Amino acid sequence: MNSTFDPFQCLELVKRKDINIIVLHYNLTGRMTNRSSNGMSILNILFIFISIFIILENLFVLAALLRYLHLKRWVYCCLANIAFSDLLAGFSYLLNICLSGANTFLLSPELWFVREGLVFTTLAASIFSLLVTAVERYCTMVVITSENHSVKSMRVQGLIILCWILAAVVGFLPLLGWNCVCHIESCSNVLPLYSKKYLLFSLILLAVTLVGITGFYCTIYYLVCTSAKRVVVTNQSKRAFHLLHTVIIILGTFIFCWSPLFVVLLMDTACSPTSCPIPLGLEWVLALALLNSALNPLIYSFRSSEVRKAVLAVLWCVCSKAGVPLPASCRLGTDITSGSSNESSIRKRSSVRLSKALSVRSPLTSISSVPSQ
Repeated sequence: MNSTFDPFQCLELVKRKDINIIVLHYNLTGRMTNRSSNGMSILNILFIFISIFIILENLFVLAALLRYLHLKRWVYCCLANIAFSDLLAGFSYLLNICLSGANTFLLSPELWFVREGLVFTTLAASIFSLLVTAVERYCTMVVITSENHSVKSMRVQGLIILCWILAAVVGFLPLLGWNCVCHIESCSNVLPLYSKKYLLFSLILLAVTLVGITGFYCTIYYLVCTSAKRVVVTNQSKRAFHLLHTVIIILGTFIFCWSPLFVVLLMDTACSPTSCPIPLGLEWVLALALLNSALNPLIYSFRSSEVRKAVLAVLWCVCSKAGVPLPASCRLGTDITSGSSNESSIRKRSSVRLSKALSVRSPLTSISSVPSQ
């Protein structure tokens, strides 16, 4: 089939819009095989609920950080960036589901690239946000003297902006021209309009990011343990052990969620079109990668007592307005954070607690007490 396929003639037909290039690519790459023509399936409905849950979960964390913790410390800026990127990841996946199925073939090539590019961009931003957090924790660890707050804030903001620029560039490279439109031999089987070279580039970039995150956190843990051995302090040892738990959870969750997708895409880049069957349960593989966006708030936010209490305070406000009573344990948590109904009092008490808990310490001690650990 490919021997009689003329890419130049195909491109001319695409320019004149005389051909549905999406249908053509799906046919020639074997993506049409075993494709259901039914409407919204039960599986898609389940994924829609998961996406909505991710959006709401990260929205609560983001609202808590903005309302009660004011993003005054760099760590809360990083947490807000992670929550925002994961929120957009849930939204982009929800949009992807709604535009999938029969709606796929109603899209223009540009809209198809936007649909897939949004998922790539937001998931990449989520991963890069984890790297930014790791970098800032490392910088806090190795800086011997206290750093000017404005300089620290500017660096964090700069890294966050760079994170999103890089994620947007990576996600929308196919829209900008790095694609395989009318060049079937270089196309992916899983994503029929994506070039295999682009997918391989994305995989290498994300793998390097994972190695970087691992390296930063392993170095942090090593320095914390070394400090704990030099200075025999029980609290320091407990913090080091707590940090070890956090590192294991972070890396374990990341690898668990992303490994299947990495393996599928890596195998895809090594196959020519139609030579490798489309793996069964491909939707589950992508959903598992998206699950990382649901687990990040639990790891980065709910392991911090301050953020956890702030989230409970937001939940308490929402439930109070809706007339839904909270369990006694949740009300107790909100009392600690929001002790009175006066919002200014809430913010003042939260600020006082943060200033006490996160006062200027030695680099090793400060990083071991970062709330998000």
